[in-house]
Amino acid sequence: MTKITIPRLNEMRAAGDPIVMVTAYDAPGARAAERAGVDMLLVGDSGAQVVLGHDSTVAITTAELLVFAGAVRRGTETAFVVCDVAFGTTELSDEQAVATAIRFVKEAGADAVKLEGGSPERLSRIRAIVAAGIPVVGHIGLTPQTATALGGLRAQGRTTESAARLVREAIGVAAAGACCLVVEAVPSEITEVLREAVSIPLIGIGAGPADGQVLVLHDLLGITEGHTAKFVKSFGTIGSDMTAAITAYAAEVRGAVFPGPEHGYAATPEAVAAARAALDG
Repeated sequence: MTKITIPRLNEMRAAGDPIVMVTAYDAPGARAAERAGVDMLLVGDSGAQVVLGHDSTVAITTAELLVFAGAVRRGTETAFVVCDVAFGTTELSDEQAVATAIRFVKEAGADAVKLEGGSPERLSRIRAIVAAGIPVVGHIGLTPQTATALGGLRAQGRTTESAARLVREAIGVAAAGACCLVVEAVPSEITEVLREAVSIPLIGIGAGPADGQVLVLHDLLGITEGHTAKFVKSFGTIGSDMTAAITAYAAEVRGAVFPGPEHGYAATPEAVAAARAALDG
């Protein structure tokens, strides 16, 4: 496979070829996605919950995201790698936003950064980062970093006011220079309107058919525990398989079955004698 680029993503949109995006946080996950032939990898701030055990995405830091991002970058050769920026690292000014974006490109090898929201302030940040030569992926609809202001983790675009706002935000994000747009938790009918409103690829998550789809790797593998969003579909049972494997391991350790002779290394009689001589002093 050849490296996925922004022109290639635009070609896929124009041809009606669905774009496959997966959220990953480490090299093994990225390598698995690479072997599966995904087009885009998102290093999500959702790692705060999925990997680090926090209650929301706002707790993750740039340092933590850079560790995840570098690992994902090293795990793929072809996918287009997009990195979320941590809450609080782009809100203060355009200069802060550009400085944050530069770190993800220089230190982690990101192909693009992702910013949530479509307010005038967010559009200014997008324009500034793009002007610095760094591609930006937008994100509208349910924006987890500011979910409290939206009334919680709930679908957007279900009222006349919200639907109209999403169209304005999509147009603004595209005009500001974003190369792609993630649309989260939005009715499919509204997503179709958004696709008509802009010419950049739309990546849906709980937004019905779009130019592409994204899911968190742990969700689609069946690793995530507890409540999951309505739009999540599990394509595997890795979580239960992990528990079963660890249970079997623990049983063999407690039953003195593992390790067996085949799992060890042989020593020469001379080495054993030397060890005993050292013990005897």
